[in-house]
Amino acid sequence: MSLLDMIGPVMIGPSSSHTAGACRIGQVARQLLDAVPEQAEIELHASFAKTGKGHGTHLALVAGLLGYLPDDERLPQAFAEAEAVGLAFNFETADLGDIHPNSARLSVSGGGQSVSVTASSTGGGVIEVIRVDGFKVSFSGGAHTLLTRYPDEVGVIAKVAGLLAADGVNIAALTCDRNKRGGDALLSIELDQPLGAAAQAFLQSWPEMQWVRMVEPVMDAGIVAPVLLGTTA
Repeated sequence: MSLLDMIGPVMIGPSSSHTAGACRIGQVARQLLDAVPEQAEIELHASFAKTGKGHGTHLALVAGLLGYLPDDERLPQAFAEAEAVGLAFNFETADLGDIHPNSARLSVSGGGQSVSVTASSTGGGVIEVIRVDGFKVSFSGGAHTLLTRYPDEVGVIAKVAGLLAADGVNIAALTCDRNKRGGDALLSIELDQPLGAAAQAFLQSWPEMQWVRMVEPVMDAGIVAPVLLGTTA
């Protein structure tokens, strides 16, 4: 166990949940888009909406979309940085239902692609992604995570699991959701190690795969409390 596992993330303050966690939510959304973000509609829920400005939540979410880490010294200037690279964004208050009060839904587009990500910052910089494009998921961003969208058909999950096994990759956790029987489904798998590039390319070549993403870890799974580098307005 490292010192970071014990004391938490090095970050630009003031809040691990409202700042570090929010930045990581933005990082995950950027990876799921798999393109440079050009437009972001950001809906803030409950505590994020009520106290976010004072805790730097708005800045941190945009910083994450830019690919910045929670300890990036540019985080307090994220709005200006976004304008410089052509990322337009808008914030709204929304009731996202019975979920953690530190939550947001990011609808992001760019490069001809779009994605909607709903995630919660549960404390100490830890996050949970709970929906992707409306499908229920559950992953923390603390592990390599494979997501695939495909038609709801018999045998697809087994086929993906077989590919992982052939590549020597172990499954840590798995969730699957579908919009209706025989409709579209989304599979989310947290992995003990990354899927190899050749296996990823092979998976993407399957005709049934509409969408494949490999999300790299944005946090250490052992994080429990923050180490502050500074404060944000």
